[in-house]
Amino acid sequence: MAHDIAALAAELTEMAAADHRSSIRANSDDPAEQLAWRRLTAQHGDRLAAIMDEYGWPTAEVVGEEAARAAWLVAQHADRQLDVQRRALELMGQAVSAGSAGPRELAFLRDRTLVNEGREQIYGTQIAGVKDGAPVPWPCEQPEQMDERRADVGIEPFDEYVAKFAPA
Repeated sequence: MAHDIAALAAELTEMAAADHRSSIRANSDDPAEQLAWRRLTAQHGDRLAAIMDEYGWPTAEVVGEEAARAAWLVAQHADRQLDVQRRALELMGQAVSAGSAGPRELAFLRDRTLVNEGREQIYGTQIAGVKDGAPVPWPCEQPEQMDERRADVGIEPFDEYVAKFAPA
């Protein structure tokens, strides 16, 4: 079993590395590059679904911090596989309740899933685009309480967060 877990951790880490190398293709002007990105994230989403079926949510206690973060990233980018995102959200939510995963990453995944379902996000983590040089979030429920909700899960205030996306 230990070998299986080590192999799983290495696989998850490599999936995140491949995601990072390919993420520039996500918004490419070249449809072939966009298709390559979608193919990669779909393959990763399929594999994460199988991992969740076999192991549940891959927590840091099981696979290590880096591989657990990699699993979250794969779920985060499974945008065209809502079933995978919803399952990851459920399992990661259970892990957070048990103290085995972080509420910050869960908040990002919850917002991403809500946006992919065409619903308002809760924490304002998902940016729709840039208008007049300023990042514009997808619609957020009760935006006047957003920073309070963000603080509850360890996310910096919205203005500090979007400053990271502002053109240099």
